[in-house]
Amino acid sequence: MTFQVGDIVARKSYGGDVHFRIVSIDHTGAIAELKGIDMRLWADAPLHDLVHVDEEVRGRIKEWEEEQMSSSVKELIEHRKTGETLFKLPGRVLHIDGDASYLKKCLELYRALDIPVYGVHMSEAEIPERIYSLLMYVNPDVLVITGHDAYMRSRGGKYDLTAYRHSQYFIQAVQAARQFERNRDNLIIFSGACQSHFEALIEAGANYASSPERVNIHCLDPVYIVEKACYTPIDRIIDLKHVLQYSVTGSSGLGGIDTRGTYRQGLPKIMYET
Repeated sequence: MTFQVGDIVARKSYGGDVHFRIVSIDHTGAIAELKGIDMRLWADAPLHDLVHVDEEVRGRIKEWEEEQMSSSVKELIEHRKTGETLFKLPGRVLHIDGDASYLKKCLELYRALDIPVYGVHMSEAEIPERIYSLLMYVNPDVLVITGHDAYMRSRGGKYDLTAYRHSQYFIQAVQAARQFERNRDNLIIFSGACQSHFEALIEAGANYASSPERVNIHCLDPVYIVEKACYTPIDRIIDLKHVLQYSVTGSSGLGGIDTRGTYRQGLPKIMYET
């Protein structure tokens, strides 16, 4: 069986549980570098372990994802309805993503949920050095630092940072963001991707992070956490259980600490654009 860069594949040894796109091939070692299509996972696999994914299968998954997203958007918007005499000021978001296609999907969902957002794509390794200047420019209420990650058991235990592909960059970025704003209610941070070092991210200063049980998270999971941060009133603590209800992954992939919301209402009602 032959493979090319750009092919959509699954790993036979994992039962085809995650679909990937091939981003590079080492023909000498017969190893492919893989990027998750739906999950924020980066992996390597021998070519003999790969199998092509049928376009019809991908089509059904995309259709299911669109139906789920549409249902969640309708329910979340219905849940936040208030009196018509008020105007709404949800929190402003800076979303930094190591994957351009995931960022595009997330921005579409933010807009459907009426969340003001500024999105930036860059490699995970670039984020720590560039984050401070972006925070100065955007001055957000909520910060998302995400992309791809992976826990590699062959390199060490689950608390060994060297066993993770990109967790170190997410941690450094969170630490840099906390130099900008130390108060976890004034700047709410979500950070991490598939299988990320959850405990180290929370210790570094994140309010929410992945992945408590080192499982994969869906590319849209950060947005559902952000929605609750942006539309929970400033005098209330965000209901984390309610957040996880709308996420694809749930508590095995996402967790966090008590945090106040960023949502404000005002009078009289005015017209404005986010």
